[in-house]
Amino acid sequence: MPCHGRVETLSGKQQGLVEGTIVDRFTSFRVSMPDITLESGLLYSSDRQRYLPSAVTHEGWLAQRLSDTRFSVINAPQDKMITFSCPARAI
Repeated sequence: MPCHGRVETLSGKQQGLVEGTIVDRFTSFRVSMPDITLESGLLYSSDRQRYLPSAVTHEGWLAQRLSDTRFSVINAPQDKMITFSCPARAI
């Protein structure tokens, strides 16, 4: 699904917007952006009521499922966080 992404520094300074495509597999997801494609790998949370399901990609990004329609990828060395908001899904 096509999604809108907000690019920020880790401290929250807005750096722009990016369009991405999310392929949601429920236990993992893939985000394709103009310059990179990231595979989350198996998302894990020891307690889904308290902690976000997350994984580290092969490229070193932290991938998180924030909700059924929101995802984030974080690269600490680059001081970059991208939060994607996707349209609601019809079931």
